[in-house]
Amino acid sequence: MAGLSWHYVLKFIITGDAAVGKSSLLIRLTDQRFLANPDPTLGVEFGSKLITIPEENKVVKLQCWDTAGTESFRSITRSYYRGAAGCLLVYDVTSRQSFLNARTWLADVRAHADPHLTCILVGNKVDLCTPDEPAKRQVTTDEAEMWAKEEGLLFVEASAKSGENVEAAFEAACRDILEKVRRGVFDDDRVRCCLFRFVSRVDGAWGR
Repeated sequence: MAGLSWHYVLKFIITGDAAVGKSSLLIRLTDQRFLANPDPTLGVEFGSKLITIPEENKVVKLQCWDTAGTESFRSITRSYYRGAAGCLLVYDVTSRQSFLNARTWLADVRAHADPHLTCILVGNKVDLCTPDEPAKRQVTTDEAEMWAKEEGLLFVEASAKSGENVEAAFEAACRDILEKVRRGVFDDDRVRCCLFRFVSRVDGAWGR
C-alpha cells in the first residue's frame, strides 16, 4: 500500500420502522441516487462509503448495516448491533407513529449495542413537506430536536430523495465518534472489532 487509504473503519447500524426510508438513505449515501420503491429489507443489507472529515484531517470508511424494520426479523438484526460505533435512528416526518416507535428502537439499541455508541436521530422525507403541502408533516422539528436532546442523541432532518443532509448525518456522527476515540472512550475490547487505525507505510508501521 503506497499511501493512506483511511484512518478508521466505523461500523454503523441503520434502524427504525419499516418504510421510513432506511434503505433509501443508504443507497443515497453509497450510490448517490434515489430508489423510489426499494424492496423491503429482509434481515440486513450492507453498504460501504469513504468520507472525509476535513477539520480532523481523517478519512473514515463507513460500513453500514441497514436493518429490517419488522418484528419478525428483530432477533436477526440485533446480532448486528454488536461492535457498532454509530447508529442512525430513522423516522418519517410524515408518520407520527414512526417517531413514537423510535423510542422502542432506541431502547433496543441501548439494550444490545455498546453503551458508548453514537446515535443520531434522522427525520427522513422532509421533501414531502413542501410549503404547498405543510399538513403532511406530523412531527415538528422542535419536538424531535427536544426529544433527541433529552436522550443525548444528535439530530438532523434529511431527504433520501434530494440528498439533503444525508452525508451530513453520517459526518456528524463520525465527528462525535472521533472525539470519543480521542478521549479514549472507545479504547476497550468491546469495540476493537470495529475501530481500526491504519498508518501508511511512509510512517513505517500499521497500527490501531
